[in-house]
Amino acid sequence: MAGIPFIQESIDYDEDSIVATSPKNFVYQATLGKYRVNFEKFGCADYPLLVADTVVTAQGKILRKAKDEAEARAILATQSGSETDIITCMIYKTPRLELCDISITRYFFNPFEPSDIDRYMQSGEWRGKAGACMVEGFCKPYIREVRGFESTAMGLCTEVLKRFL
Repeated sequence: MAGIPFIQESIDYDEDSIVATSPKNFVYQATLGKYRVNFEKFGCADYPLLVADTVVTAQGKILRKAKDEAEARAILATQSGSETDIITCMIYKTPRLELCDISITRYFFNPFEPSDIDRYMQSGEWRGKAGACMVEGFCKPYIREVRGFESTAMGLCTEVLKRFL
């Protein structure tokens, strides 16, 4: 959507081994780990390498990807009626240049309706999402205020990347 051409490839990276006390540190470590693995496989001689990761935090908790429905419900309960930060880190590398950026978008949510949570759980769309959060989907009608770029919440701050490019 940002008009940046790309080829998407990836190598799995185990985030469960990361020990971090702050959300910013967690997302930086996750991105750096993914960057190292992908750089080793793909390099950046033929194409620039871009790696990004996102973490969600609310009420002082790092809200990772839910492992099951019960955990997803608990994560959403933490965000309901609360301030929620979505933090995205990216590393962009060419043979000559490197960009490392951490961007934050803060959402202020109204309380989530239990019936909407039930439908969201049944849809399965929460699976694989940091903080079980979809600001472009389930959470959208509950957004009271946004501070920051929506692209950050979608997993890549394209506004920063486009300025750098």
